[in-house]
Amino acid sequence: MLSLQRIIERRVNSSGLGEPIIQILGDDRLLIQLPGVREPARAKSIIGETAQLEFKPQPEPAQPGETPVEVEPDNVAAAQIRIGDDATVIFIEQPGRVDEDFGLGGDNLSRAYASLHAQSDQPIINLEFDSLGTRLFGEKTTEIAGSLTDSIAIFLDDQELIAPVVRTPITTGTAIIEGGFTLERAQDISLLLEGGRLPFPITLIQERSVDAILGSDSLAKSVLAGIVGFALVFLFMTLYYRVPGLVASIALLIYTAFVLAIFKLLPVTLTLSGVAATILSVGMAVDANVLIFERMKDELRNGRTLIGAINIGFNRAWPAIRDSNVSTLITCAILYYFSNQLGTTIVQGFAATLAIGVMISMFSAIMVSRTILRVNRFDWARKTAGRVCADRSI
Repeated sequence: MLSLQRIIERRVNSSGLGEPIIQILGDDRLLIQLPGVREPARAKSIIGETAQLEFKPQPEPAQPGETPVEVEPDNVAAAQIRIGDDATVIFIEQPGRVDEDFGLGGDNLSRAYASLHAQSDQPIINLEFDSLGTRLFGEKTTEIAGSLTDSIAIFLDDQELIAPVVRTPITTGTAIIEGGFTLERAQDISLLLEGGRLPFPITLIQERSVDAILGSDSLAKSVLAGIVGFALVFLFMTLYYRVPGLVASIALLIYTAFVLAIFKLLPVTLTLSGVAATILSVGMAVDANVLIFERMKDELRNGRTLIGAINIGFNRAWPAIRDSNVSTLITCAILYYFSNQLGTTIVQGFAATLAIGVMISMFSAIMVSRTILRVNRFDWARKTAGRVCADRSI
């Protein structure tokens, strides 16, 4: 059950941003909670598929004299009903469904990912084998290369995906699967193969959709609290730093827009740990701007021009901003790695969300604020900044 729990967690939370809750109940049950799922049917498909990948040689297909009707081998009576009493049942070998196996399967994969074919622009699944898989695949493709009939059939859960003819030996340890997939289906299959196959089939016992844990009322209050918090930060920055503070507030708005857009694109499920990471990254963005403006004040006191103070202030503040953010990113990487190994999704989500916020805050503080300040080099800005420096000391 522990192995099953880990595999399902890798499938539904490959990015570490979903924060699912997967608990073992008794000896043979799992409780799976997936916050923020918009497509329950797709989620169930990803969870429930066994994802057993097999590679089998496919000989030249037999040609029956009549149109075949596919039925299960142990259900000949049903076939007789479908095709009529006057028909003759002939057993033939189905192409690709052979017992021969050369030992290559999903366990020999080191990586699987979806992409678009460079020429046809159709979705494909890219496979990269480990050392054993590379050797086995190379030996078999070398054996049948150049044959106009023999090929290697690729099966997923006993369903044939593709049976390509091997024209030349493939010894590089990579392969692609083209099967007329949609991009979404190719991504799902890649996710299943990457996560590993289930040790045994599972059955859905009960399914329920519930509201957010915090509830709509708490969510509305949280949004209101966030707006009030941002307003207070903007007010303080503008009153204390005047024009640079207003610029920092604009940069913070742009930072917030970037963060929300990326959270929507990935997507990121904002649980309590994700909210905490977002708030922390906002604080780091404000701190970077404060550090920059204090450096600018020093340069203005020393008689620098506004543009000179902007350039030197940013240059002198950059090492401290860089070091603090890189240290945070290293910490996030360590937290993400060990939480992924231990299956602690809350810590993993916190680390991933904080890393995203820190990288965007670094961009907004250095690029956005600097660009706006350099564009707005007016006399009133210089006089305001100079008055602030004259009236206050660090």
